[in-house]
Amino acid sequence: MFLKNDQGLELAGGTSMRGFGRLATPPAPTDWRARAATIDWVPDLGTQIGTRHWWRGVATCSALCAATWMLSPGLDRSLVGAVPAPLAGSDWDEARTLGVAPLGLGAGTGRRMAAATDFVRPLAEAPERPLIELTATLGDGDSFSRALERAGVGRTDAGAAARLVGDAASLSDIPSGTRIALTLGRRPSRTMPRPLEQLSLRARFDLAVTVARAADGSLSLERKPIAIDHTPLRLQGLVGSSLYRSARAAGAPAHAVEAYIKAIATRLSIGRDVASADTFDLVIEQDRAATGEVRLGELLYAGLDQGRRKLRLVHWTAAGERQPDWFDAAGQVERRGNMGMPVAGRVTSNFGMRMHPLLGFLRMHKGMDIAAPYGTPILAARDGTVASAGRNAGYGNFVKLNHPGGLASGYGHMSRIAVRGGQQVRQGQVIGYVGSTGLSTGPHLHWEVWKNGQSVNPRSISFASVARLSGGNLAAFKRRVAELAGLHVGR
Repeated sequence: MFLKNDQGLELAGGTSMRGFGRLATPPAPTDWRARAATIDWVPDLGTQIGTRHWWRGVATCSALCAATWMLSPGLDRSLVGAVPAPLAGSDWDEARTLGVAPLGLGAGTGRRMAAATDFVRPLAEAPERPLIELTATLGDGDSFSRALERAGVGRTDAGAAARLVGDAASLSDIPSGTRIALTLGRRPSRTMPRPLEQLSLRARFDLAVTVARAADGSLSLERKPIAIDHTPLRLQGLVGSSLYRSARAAGAPAHAVEAYIKAIATRLSIGRDVASADTFDLVIEQDRAATGEVRLGELLYAGLDQGRRKLRLVHWTAAGERQPDWFDAAGQVERRGNMGMPVAGRVTSNFGMRMHPLLGFLRMHKGMDIAAPYGTPILAARDGTVASAGRNAGYGNFVKLNHPGGLASGYGHMSRIAVRGGQQVRQGQVIGYVGSTGLSTGPHLHWEVWKNGQSVNPRSISFASVARLSGGNLAAFKRRVAELAGLHVGR
């Protein structure tokens, strides 16, 4: 490779400083013009301060300043230049419109490009566009007609459009954030709103609607059904270092992963029994529209393959039940838990020995007192049967419930009873209201629990039960398990 230096000589790559094609030192100039050309007369005064080159630069700067002062006419004299004649008439108007100046100072930039001729007639008012296309968005807690009125639709047209859309789909079911495409027509006067010419929106996931104005001036509705594929989505993968992260990386939504972990936790310990080499298996509700949108719903199936053991749980509603539960492949469900608090309030006295507030001596308190406002609903702590409901000495208005497993619970000092003897109640059902009947110093609930006839602390009660499907319900459940287990991954 050859390079060319400042002297124009070509150098061979890889040679030394004294190699072929290079001078060791540049030749010294012999002519005074050449020597003067090599001198830097204007060096940087910020570097090499005090050197000979620096003083040469100071001398050059001083000489230039002195020459400027000598050639100036003086500080008390002004330089006179040629001033063009001022513009007037049409020349001034054209120059002003073509120039760039602030409108706040009276400029007419962009207003007129030329003087008006006889062919120009001034307009009394600016014409309006015959059609306006815009978009309205349905807000959270907003009504359909109010969203249209905010967009500029008249109250009459907005009400008529809302009634037509309501005939096709419930307006309350239209989710917030839905975009409504609007076309507004020409209005007869500026004091009236524009008439609604057309309206389009996605009323449901499987239905789009269009409201258009007919030739006779009335509004009509057109339904556009959208084909939906309801095939569930199945996802599988290795647990890895984090079950939650692995399932999310596989494409499962957060709520489905949380439901999966809760379902598996009813049978296994997530931290102790689930290994990184295990394989998770999820089936999630999925709706795929022909227009391309995908909507994921609830978790239907939770599986875990641990090699020697396979856990399969299906979300199923048993016959006669109102809430679904997680059943294993054999049609069994195990329920564990504690008794829920029967009323929302503040615990004022726990189970155990205490000084009775009215009798004034130490006495065993066989339940729990929960203070709450008068009339607060009292809920059944667990499913059961009403053993008694009525007046019971110091307990006042009292309800006793019998539960499976030898458990019973009592609720005293009620202001009003909402159940009757022999009635079946569900956990969370209202059985009465807080009051202060019987031996009571104020509105509160006395909650008492018995196990095999002995009073126990309500906080210490935990229960476990196993329910099994049978008959036709079990056969339908088996078909559902086979259907979900046979889905392809990714469908």
